[in-house]
Amino acid sequence: MPTPKKSTSGSKKPLVYGAVIVTAAALLGFASYKATAPGNSSTDTSTTSPAAEVSADPQAGVYPELVKLARRDAGDKLAVGRTDAPVVLIEYADFKCGYCGKFARDTEPELIEEYVEDGTLRIEWRNFPIFGEESENAARGSWAAGQQGRFWEFHAAAYAEGAKEKGFSKDRVKALAQESGVKDLARFMKDLDGEAARAAVAKDQEQAYGIGATSTPSFLINGRPIAGAQPKETFTRAIEAAAEQARTAAGPETPEGSQDAANSTGSQDAAK
Repeated sequence: MPTPKKSTSGSKKPLVYGAVIVTAAALLGFASYKATAPGNSSTDTSTTSPAAEVSADPQAGVYPELVKLARRDAGDKLAVGRTDAPVVLIEYADFKCGYCGKFARDTEPELIEEYVEDGTLRIEWRNFPIFGEESENAARGSWAAGQQGRFWEFHAAAYAEGAKEKGFSKDRVKALAQESGVKDLARFMKDLDGEAARAAVAKDQEQAYGIGATSTPSFLINGRPIAGAQPKETFTRAIEAAAEQARTAAGPETPEGSQDAANSTGSQDAAK
């Protein structure tokens, strides 16, 4: 397995989210390695791991400090779903990761259809490039596409069958941007190499290292770590458990509260 290189910026803060997170990090790191280690030729992602098991107790396996990592920023171009959704799924992924592509093609669209569209779920993407220069190119390219409202289209193109085999040179990333409907390619290429893109990717990457992620994809669902492109049922159980916990914490819904929720708006750009 290629050893990911951690960011060397001055803001690096590994495991900064409290001592209790060390346990979550150990689970996430071990399970992530076992499930998605590069070079693993198996395409069977159904094997469960400690970080993939979801107890009937909605609070089991949930780390409150990790819940706080959800940004819920209405201006986040790399997110889909209402900012006030009761459940937030954070995905740490690399465009060169085959298992990330499997999740993007097979599972994520169904989660969007079933849970994002009804307001239950928000998905927030975090770029976690760990496989070298081409991973960095694709990560910054996704951010640059997002600045023109085309992140999810770029995401779909980059994760299409056979896309990663073509590589992510800068010329290839530019071609993906064009395929994704990015209008201003000159601006895209400038953004791709700009400091803002580098800083945004580094911020996401450091957050992933900070929670102990060692491979991709890694997920948090309302503070519950899940590692690898697990079967859809694993995500469904975690989302429904988190939604139930959110309903319990909120207490009985009043007509006024229901109306406020109905009027709330968030990012509604759907992944294609």
